[in-house]
Amino acid sequence: MAEEDYGTFVDWSQMGDLAQSSGPTKVDCKDLKAFKQMARQGYWAKNHRLRAQVYQQLIKALPCRTVTPDAEVYRDLVGNAAAKKPSSHIPLPEFVDGSPLPRYCLKAEAVASAHRVINCVAGQFPDISHCPSLPAVTSLLLHFSADEAQCFELVSRMLSCNEPGKRLLDQTFQAHESSCMTFGDLANKYCTAAHKMIVATAQDVLDVYSDWQRWVLGDLPFGHMVRVLDIYLVEGYKVLFRVAIALLKFYRKHNAEAQGAAEPDSNKVRDDIQAFIKGIGSTVTPEKLLEKAFSIRMLSRKEITLLQLTNEKSLQQKGITVKQKRSRRNVQLALNPDTFSSEIVSAKEMRDIWSWIPERFALCQPQLLFTTSTHGCSLNRFYSHCEGYEPTLLLIRTTDGDVCGAFLSTDWEERKRGGNKLSFFGTGECFVFRLKPEMERYEWVVIRHPELASSNKTPDPEDEAADPPGGQQPDSNGLQQPERPAGDLSPFLSARHFNLNSKNTSMFMAGNFDSIIVGGGDGNALYIDSELNHGRAGRCATFDNPPLCAESFQVALLEVWGFQDAMAP
Repeated sequence: MAEEDYGTFVDWSQMGDLAQSSGPTKVDCKDLKAFKQMARQGYWAKNHRLRAQVYQQLIKALPCRTVTPDAEVYRDLVGNAAAKKPSSHIPLPEFVDGSPLPRYCLKAEAVASAHRVINCVAGQFPDISHCPSLPAVTSLLLHFSADEAQCFELVSRMLSCNEPGKRLLDQTFQAHESSCMTFGDLANKYCTAAHKMIVATAQDVLDVYSDWQRWVLGDLPFGHMVRVLDIYLVEGYKVLFRVAIALLKFYRKHNAEAQGAAEPDSNKVRDDIQAFIKGIGSTVTPEKLLEKAFSIRMLSRKEITLLQLTNEKSLQQKGITVKQKRSRRNVQLALNPDTFSSEIVSAKEMRDIWSWIPERFALCQPQLLFTTSTHGCSLNRFYSHCEGYEPTLLLIRTTDGDVCGAFLSTDWEERKRGGNKLSFFGTGECFVFRLKPEMERYEWVVIRHPELASSNKTPDPEDEAADPPGGQQPDSNGLQQPERPAGDLSPFLSARHFNLNSKNTSMFMAGNFDSIIVGGGDGNALYIDSELNHGRAGRCATFDNPPLCAESFQVALLEVWGFQDAMAP
């Protein structure tokens, strides 16, 4: 195919340096690992024709459903598109959810072509109910297609891909919504400073994160986007998460440098992020963006998949489907400051704590399970009121006025699996915190120090060329950790996914008849006696935390909160 065939829809006057074709003219590589490295290094990035050929090769190699519409189907349905009146007024299907079509250096008349392709896709894929990324993907692929029919076939193959674990585009409301929740979880873990900033400036954090895919597929300048696409077509969906987290990191740095101005209005945070990403070319090169994206430790495809499945399951259990779209306000912390009542924390402080918890529990509202002021100072009553609830939030106020606590991922009933022997359980989603005298959270130490997880694991073949050591891998770590059915375990950061160098780094929670313990290894983050009266706080290896309050303290008040379905009738 002639070189100009790949530029039919391109406005070359907008392409700048990308209009020049230089470097290699062909890719002769069969090894997947080497191919990934070539994509990362931009092997075909300076040759428009070669890039188009590589995209065709990659997408046509995707395993797809048995019946996948191709270019001939498009020609039969649409006929001679060139003879049709070029109009961009063809409305896009409802399932794109109002997402605009990025121009990506396309000619003005190419917009109508993209609209035609998308509408033909809608007719051939009636099962698609929500796919806001489709306009951006179609616009990008049209850029590297010889005609509309070829673009239609490429888009159809991406939508029809059925390779296990190879997710390319969300096609349902639940899948898209769960991806937004998953991104919130990942931002909370891997981009803590930016997450904290957004919590402070945006009333609805989930609403901000609902734009995460658009940041990459829509807002990024064309030169940055095609470098992301180079790798995305080779490695899949996880690339979008990595790049979006990198964008959030750069945005936080930009915002910190601009702090001479007033704090951004919470209602403008989304627009502020979008404006920053659209103009990112002035401060961040495509290569610098990718370097940041792939320097994030421990972020593996397995982790993303497990989180995504768990968040989808959470949405399904609450009956949230494409037919029941609702305002994102409904999934925020359902906490009315006028009715919320805790003797330890204010409504604002509880909202701050909520910003730290996994996104799937943002669908819930706080439910008071136990308080010493009502139920008395008895460990047996503590257990009887808390068993059957997962996760829970422990809050403590000392007689000195300090406030601290812990988010505990696992049902306290798990302690019974160890018999009378004190054994630790829980997952790396657990964390400890203090609110007074100052607010600070301490996560599982392995999140902040991935080197504590052994690097001699068997790598995930999908991540081998991409992710650094320390990713999740199913393996035994020799802990006294009771086994539970895999479906019951919180899938995110379960210690069994890691080759840990020391069992001291995965002692999350424990309890027996005479005490409860949070955090272990060279000390405990929190120890409370059987009368829920006396406690000790100290450093521990699991959370690598300083003492959360005085090392020996008296409990003035202790509360345990559960997570109640806010969507339930």
